[in-house]
Formats: sequence, structure tokens, C-alpha cells
Amino acid sequence: MYILLILSFVITIAAQIHVQASFKKYSRVRNARGITGAEAARQLLLEHGITDVQIEPIPGSLTDHYDPTSNVIRLSQDVYDKDSVAAVGVAMHEAGHAVQYAQNYAPVRLRNAIVKSTNISSMISYLLIVAGIIFGGGRGRLGYTLITLGIIFFLAVIFFQLVTLPVEFNASGRAVRALQSSTLLSAEEQQGVRKVLTAAALTYVAAVAVSLLQLLRLLAIRGRRR
Repeated sequence: MYILLILSFVITIAAQIHVQASFKKYSRVRNARGITGAEAARQLLLEHGITDVQIEPIPGSLTDHYDPTSNVIRLSQDVYDKDSVAAVGVAMHEAGHAVQYAQNYAPVRLRNAIVKSTNISSMISYLLIVAGIIFGGGRGRLGYTLITLGIIFFLAVIFFQLVTLPVEFNASGRAVRALQSSTLLSAEEQQGVRKVLTAAALTYVAAVAVSLLQLLRLLAIRGRRR
């Protein structure tokens, strides 16, 4: 039990440190053409004939995202008007999400359809598991049943995370392919973009790994109530 907790903590921290270090490193590398993040995102959108997506700055660091409800790409202060290699990569990744919606990319539509139910499942799962531990007694049947139900709802969270993986990898792939077919960045600069996007993608892989470890932990707890 303690090993699973420690391993989950190490995976989460390692993934966050890696993405922040990669972003920080390539945030100090300016691209030769002086293309800003917002300009790069707009270029990718125009290549796909998309003209109705707005691009706006937002405060914070690594807070970049595409909002499908408002049809707006929001880029952080380290990306929007910065001409670093990291800024271009992150901005084009978010533009890749906008293209996914414009082209009805199946995984992103599925993720968007289940996000609300997943949030509800996550909350119910937590409540059931806590209730099973607190009110189930030492090895009571009630505790076993509540935790089992909690695990079932938790599986919905894992499913959502698995659906997220192809969405994120596809968005990064679109960004990389767009750079390869254009003259925005040099080959060396493109390599920096790939490193930043790979580091970011690994955070999603880490999230799945941590959830699977959490699932093992929950199964162990349930076993004690059997």
C-alpha cells in the first residue's frame, strides 16, 4: 500500500518536473524568424481554412488551452506574444485541438461528451470509497460493497484518461507535421518543439499510470473487506 502511494507520488512529480524543465529550457531559445505563439497558432488554423477561432492571452504559466464552448484558444503569458521555440510548439498544439473539433475528430468529441459525467463519477467514487472505509467496519460486507461501487465509478475516470491520450498525441502530431511542411522553424528548432510536446504528453501518460496504481490500491483495500 505504501509502495503504491510513494510510486504514484514519484511518477506525478517526475512528470511535472520534466515538462516544466523542458518548457523553461526552450522558452529561452528564440526562433530565428521571430514568430510568436499567437502567430504560429493562427498560421496552423489558416492552413486548415479555419478563420472563426479567436486567440486570446491569459495569465499564468502553462495554462494554455482550447475552449470549444467559446471557440477560443487561450495562450499563457509565456506563449501568446513570445517568440521562443517552446511558445510556438505549445501554441500550435492548442491550435491542433481547434482543428480536431473543426474536423470532428472522434476521440476529442467522445472526450467532450463524457467530461461532465466523468467529473460526477469521480466525486461519487471518492464518496463511496470513503464511506466504505469509514462505515464499513473492520471487514464488513457493507464496506466491501461500497468500495466495489466506488471502484466501478473510478473506472470511468480511467476510461476518460485513456480517451485523452490519443487526443493529446494527435494534437501534438498535427503541430509537428505542420512545422515540417512549413518554413516557420528550422530543423533544429523543430527538434526543440518535439521535446517540449513529448514532455507535455508524458504528463498524461503519467496520469494514467497513477490512476492504475490507485486502482490497485483500491482493490487491495476492497480485499481487506472481503
